[in-house]
Amino acid sequence: MSISIETVRVGKKYYLKNHREYHEFVVLKAIGQNDFVCKDLNSLERFSLNELTAYGKGSDYEFFELES
Repeated sequence: MSISIETVRVGKKYYLKNHREYHEFVVLKAIGQNDFVCKDLNSLERFSLNELTAYGKGSDYEFFELES
C-alpha cells in the first residue's frame, strides 16, 4: 500500500509511479505544506514534488519510501 505525501521527510529517498512515469528521488527541502524540492537519483534533475502529481493521480499511482 502506498504511503501518503504527509509522511514525506527531508533526506529520505522515495519511489513514485504515476501515469506510467517512474521516479526515484531524494527530498532536499520542504518549500510549503506538502511540497518539497526533490532531486532525481538517476538524472540528478531538481523538481518540486507537486510537479509530479500536478495532473492528478493515475490508476497506477504508487508512492513508497526506498530502503537506504
